[in-house]
Amino acid sequence: MTLPAGWTARRPTLDDVPAILKVVHAADTFAVGYPDFDAEDVTAVLTAPFCDPARDSWLVTDPDGAVVGWAIVDNPTGVGREWVEVYVDPERGEALRAPLLARQLDRIAERAAERGLPGLTVRTGVYAPETRWAAELTEAGFTRLKRYVRMTRTLADLSAEPPLPAGVTVRPLRADDETDLREFHRIYDAAFRDTLDYEPLGFDAWRQRLGRSAPTWDEWFVATVDGVPAGVLQSSDQALDQNTGWVRTLSVLPEHRRRGVGAALLRRAFAVYAGKGRTAAGLGVDLANPTAPVTLYRSVGLREVRWTDMYERTVPAVGVR
Repeated sequence: MTLPAGWTARRPTLDDVPAILKVVHAADTFAVGYPDFDAEDVTAVLTAPFCDPARDSWLVTDPDGAVVGWAIVDNPTGVGREWVEVYVDPERGEALRAPLLARQLDRIAERAAERGLPGLTVRTGVYAPETRWAAELTEAGFTRLKRYVRMTRTLADLSAEPPLPAGVTVRPLRADDETDLREFHRIYDAAFRDTLDYEPLGFDAWRQRLGRSAPTWDEWFVATVDGVPAGVLQSSDQALDQNTGWVRTLSVLPEHRRRGVGAALLRRAFAVYAGKGRTAAGLGVDLANPTAPVTLYRSVGLREVRWTDMYERTVPAVGVR
């Protein structure tokens, strides 16, 4: 990778978290209009179980030591596809993005060989303003796979929860009850198995992964139909810096869909968010998901505000052509 005079590429350490966060905030502000990462997020990525910063990440600094680019490869589950992120200072570092991507693709080829696989699929996201990044990905062999839409609604005018549909109940998840946790996971897993991109994760690995994020358990809900568990909703703290409650997943078993279960779960979550003083609620929708209930989301007041395109390519393992 050719760098301007005095600029340096090196591996990051946890001491670099504040500097990394600064360039990530600059990149986020360019892409989505506000910072979408915090120091804990950066630390979590650098300490993730399937990421070794000494091999899977790069920093680029200018002559004054300021970080102008950061790239990292991650795989949250250790199986399936890889994820690559390349953040650059939008004013000074745009020319770094393509060469940093090339280095990361070389690393993914090594990771494939290390896992004994002929190759690995890698993905990354592109926001609407990132036209140059989209072109660079295409040049590097990526193709646009699908689009995610972010939907939000204000909670300032939230009306009282309507009566639940006949036979439907909604309650908080009992997080200290392993049986309840297992049932939550079972419904989540079963509901997502009819989506093309779903990568199943067993209960123990799922539970361990949750433990690293300190969930706000009173924002997780279970719905039943005639006493039978039928759907679950998982919240996330990812939008707290915007005072927004965030629905990470909404899962309704196929046999209980179109009975008002999803709407009941969403309305309960919105009420809890509002009770905590949140000013908005939101979620992300995979438009390639055949069960994505955009009409349902609109019916509870959510509206589309932004899209993200997902790009993908396959990287052959080192030594494989």
